[in-house]
Amino acid sequence: MSEPGMFQDGDVIRRITREGVLLLGGGAASILQTSHPGVGQGVHDHSYTFDDPLVRLRGTMEWLTAVHFGTREEAERVSAFVGKMHDRVNGPGYDAQDPELKVWVGATLFDVAARLYQALFGRLSEAELEEFYQQSRVYAQILGAPADLQPSGLKEFRVYYREKVEEFRITEASREVARLLLYPRAPWHRRPVLAAARLATAGLMPEPLRTQYGWDWSPARQRRFLVLINALRIVYPRLPLALRTAPRDMYLASLRRRLAKAERTRPRRKLRSA
Repeated sequence: MSEPGMFQDGDVIRRITREGVLLLGGGAASILQTSHPGVGQGVHDHSYTFDDPLVRLRGTMEWLTAVHFGTREEAERVSAFVGKMHDRVNGPGYDAQDPELKVWVGATLFDVAARLYQALFGRLSEAELEEFYQQSRVYAQILGAPADLQPSGLKEFRVYYREKVEEFRITEASREVARLLLYPRAPWHRRPVLAAARLATAGLMPEPLRTQYGWDWSPARQRRFLVLINALRIVYPRLPLALRTAPRDMYLASLRRRLAKAERTRPRRKLRSA
């Protein structure tokens, strides 16, 4: 499409998020988000993730793909729909429309993507990381969080993120959400993929939270995690770009089909006669 998007092809955020391998960090990002007591309770009480995790994954990835690679109109339409869904997610002690929760969710998306990308492709410069961070602030902003509520730069972000990780005390709701995310109902042929995803999730989780969740992280598991990352580092960047970006293209095509269907079925207002 020729319409302008939120970002351009030369932007760091597009170079990083086009990589399908970032899906491997989805579990870590999700559990980091629900480690926040407010997010964890909201997901525990209201989410349909556990009934059909693939549908939830598709919804999340279509939103992110719209923001990263869609037109501005597509990004805003999908974000408005996400916002309406969040209107219903509230209860004692939590509200999904709380801007502070949106800032935390956006922070986890940036952190996990940056760490996993660098593990596979090598270190980004401070300037590239700063650019990626500034561009990733769109996640919270497009969902309605004020810009001045977020850390203004990478240095401030690192302080904010470290303090958040250290202050969280994992609740039973967050613990249950993590268990259901890591051990969903799945046919036998998906179990090896889920085992690799669990290993990656634990390996990408900050140590204070990993300990609170009670996940065993023995030297043997650390070695298996490093074997997984090193194997991906050797193989993945050498794959054809079209293969690496296939998930992005799939989600963008799916999103546009659904938006077109919604447009066709939307009731039309009758024009009033003069």
